[in-house]
Amino acid sequence: MLLEADGSPAWRAEDVLRALPPELSRHTRGETHGLALEIATDPHATVAAAAAELRRLRAGLAEAVRALGLAAAVAGTHPLVRAEEVEVSPGARYQYLHATLRELARREPTFALHVHVAVPDAERAVRALDGMRAHVPVLLALAANSPFTRGADSGLASARTPVFQAFPRTGIPRAFGSYAAYVEAVDVLLRCGAIPEPTFIWWDVRLQPQLGTLEVRVMDAQTRIRDTAALAALVQCLVRLEALDGYAEPALRDCPEALDENRFLAARDGIAAMLVDPARDRCVPASGRLATLVDACRPHARALHCERELAMLAHLAGDPGAARQRAIASEPAGLPGLLDVLEGDFSPPRPRLAAAA
Repeated sequence: MLLEADGSPAWRAEDVLRALPPELSRHTRGETHGLALEIATDPHATVAAAAAELRRLRAGLAEAVRALGLAAAVAGTHPLVRAEEVEVSPGARYQYLHATLRELARREPTFALHVHVAVPDAERAVRALDGMRAHVPVLLALAANSPFTRGADSGLASARTPVFQAFPRTGIPRAFGSYAAYVEAVDVLLRCGAIPEPTFIWWDVRLQPQLGTLEVRVMDAQTRIRDTAALAALVQCLVRLEALDGYAEPALRDCPEALDENRFLAARDGIAAMLVDPARDRCVPASGRLATLVDACRPHARALHCERELAMLAHLAGDPGAARQRAIASEPAGLPGLLDVLEGDFSPPRPRLAAAA
């Protein structure tokens, strides 16, 4: 999110994009709303390499916007923006969104973490997609980082989730069973002219056949780079686990009512949520389900060389973004003070350099 010097929203994404150096411009693009930019890393073999590039990209963007008298920050929402203030970006895609979604496109801006994982073939990709549906609530609970919206505490851990859900074609997709079934589900919308191309489907988990990836989109954007790396490691391991082993419990994977309810509970309560367990006819802690998933992922983390990043999930679960934001906002500086912290955490100095300074 782009900020003015006082932390208020800066609707200047187009100005920033024009001012970026070519290398940074290659990784940065506009979004639906004029205060939002998306940073995309290159594909990497390891989470550590992707996180290192993200750190460089954040540092470069922070420097570039500072030259324009602006600042950059990231969380699931801007704590102060109201829908009536929103400016839709002028790009053709975003003007099409405004034309087709009307005032839904002018909702409060939201910011998400999207993780792409390469999968060797289409059928394994669909197997992984069907299994990952069961893990969406845990990923959302762990990544919840947007308690504030419209200048007030929403009472939710992830206010981004219901705000973004105002768009059509969102939420947890159905199970498809085969790549042919997935293709037909998307193609019917294309044939009927409901969408111009497949990226106008915004499911929590979707395939990206052009890239050869499964994309997980349900998580709030993370303020700290180490939390982004930890979540990326968990996603990468879970996709491998599902593609190879079909790990998700059928009782949960095949119960859309439980999945939808758990998605809401995760958005409401974050990692403190109690999630519906249809196999046991009771609710279980999201933190306990996370621990079980991490145990199952450890062999895959060794194969993917992301054991260190996976271990950092314990720090995120013990210090989740929504709780951290509330604690900062409870200080005398309030929400303006929170925005100062979000800005400082966007591109912090490396610890060794900070110690030397």
